[in-house]
Amino acid sequence: MTALGASLLCVGALLILLEAHVPTLGVLGGPGVIALGAGAVLAVLGLGGGVVLGVISALLLAGVAGTVLAITVGKGVAVRRQRVSAGPESLIGHLGTVRNWNGTTGSVLVDGALWRACRSALDDEDLTELHPGDEVVVDHRDGLTIRVRRAEEWELMR
Repeated sequence: MTALGASLLCVGALLILLEAHVPTLGVLGGPGVIALGAGAVLAVLGLGGGVVLGVISALLLAGVAGTVLAITVGKGVAVRRQRVSAGPESLIGHLGTVRNWNGTTGSVLVDGALWRACRSALDDEDLTELHPGDEVVVDHRDGLTIRVRRAEEWELMR
């Protein structure tokens, strides 16, 4: 029983450690806490301790591991709620200026970089021609091409 308890303690600690580095929002950490508790009970019983001592040690160990898991899951949820602030994905929602436009494609200057652009599928307007100098909003990015729509009044006032 001692070997099984020690094995469960190691597996539980490993699962909680993995949860801290790969935030799966409790999928790995939850079973890790359970394995720690069960391992503590089995290890204490295997070493000749009483049932009460095993349960108390399991509760203490599971409580500490559960607290670590709650903090980790809370941080993981907070990170997933944040907007992307770097890289090409951060362009979505930014204003740009049309440099040239031919039909449905052209080039747009966004945040100091010139991007190849095409009209967005979300553009509700009657698809009037865009002209150099028109303000547009980035709606989507496909590789090195962005999809844009004409900026509305309230977007220009930001």
